[in-house]
Amino acid sequence: MYHEKFMAAAIKLAKKGIGFVNPNPMVGAVIVRNGEIIGQGYHSKCGELHAERNAFADCDSRGIDCAGADMYVTLEPCCHYGKTPPCTEAIIEHKIKRVFIGSSDPNPLVAGKGAAILREMGIEVTEGILKEECDSLNEIFFHYITKKTPFVTMKYAMTMDGKIACFTGKSQWITGEAARENVHLDRLKHMGIMVGIGTVLADNPMLTCRIEGGKNPVRIICDTNLRTPLDSNIVRTAGEIPTIIACSKGDTAAFEAAGCQIVRVPEKDGHIDLNELMIILGRDFKIDSILLEGGGELNWSALKSGIVCKVQTYIAPKIFGGKTAPTAVSGTGAASPDECVMLYDRQIKTIGGDILIESRVKNVHGDN
Repeated sequence: MYHEKFMAAAIKLAKKGIGFVNPNPMVGAVIVRNGEIIGQGYHSKCGELHAERNAFADCDSRGIDCAGADMYVTLEPCCHYGKTPPCTEAIIEHKIKRVFIGSSDPNPLVAGKGAAILREMGIEVTEGILKEECDSLNEIFFHYITKKTPFVTMKYAMTMDGKIACFTGKSQWITGEAARENVHLDRLKHMGIMVGIGTVLADNPMLTCRIEGGKNPVRIICDTNLRTPLDSNIVRTAGEIPTIIACSKGDTAAFEAAGCQIVRVPEKDGHIDLNELMIILGRDFKIDSILLEGGGELNWSALKSGIVCKVQTYIAPKIFGGKTAPTAVSGTGAASPDECVMLYDRQIKTIGGDILIESRVKNVHGDN
């Protein structure tokens, strides 16, 4: 319990970086001597100091000598030069005696090398402290650094009878205020937010993060034939909020003049190739994560293509009814039960008066 206590404190610090460190991982670190935390830090923004160096800076600013102390860090310390120097060097320079690590770093530039360097310098290293919690903290980073494509979370809100809108198309609001606030936290957590042209035409959304001090995600519109209205909220604000329109055809000049970034993607089955789009977004735009808030057609296409890693299902205690009322996933659907999309690792929580079920996706390309 002694070690878990300090790693839990480091995890709490790491979470302060939500939405501002992407595509870097969230990391927290605490320095401990005689059972007391003497320094702490976290990675607050991509390109700035890592958690370990911020913890040392905390000690240095108060004239505290770290020699002989212990460090608890949620992710294996880096050992390579990037935008900042290696954290292993700082740990060695400050003469830390023992390092306790939560998660191993799958980044090929680290991948066990950080821990090995510390051990070679005579520093005692213990790995796997609260490993499950630390791994969960950086599921986005782990996916992106190994697959080079965005971690996609498909989110939808539905009634108890599975409807995402009434037969008239009206959908505001299905869930309560607490659930909607949680969605904005997820918009902060993900680098991008993606919808289809159907959502743009039906709702004319802004797709922003309405959290004070938050950061808007990059808006990504899947629009095969480029039908997005030039007077839509998305296009009108493209000069202020990063906006990508993925299309296969159409005249893009007016959209580019409005500030939209256009990505040409080849068609597949009459729609843009979502697998190709993910490669482009990860490679060219360094987008590590996407919150998919599409309608039934885009949701099915995303599931069918195998790009979805996680599904967030908000369920409201309501019944809309209506045989023509839209559902969360439409498209052609599975032809038989054994062709369904399988979900696993389910977590259920109550948010206000609504229920949120989070599940991982097992798809044809293997587990994400």
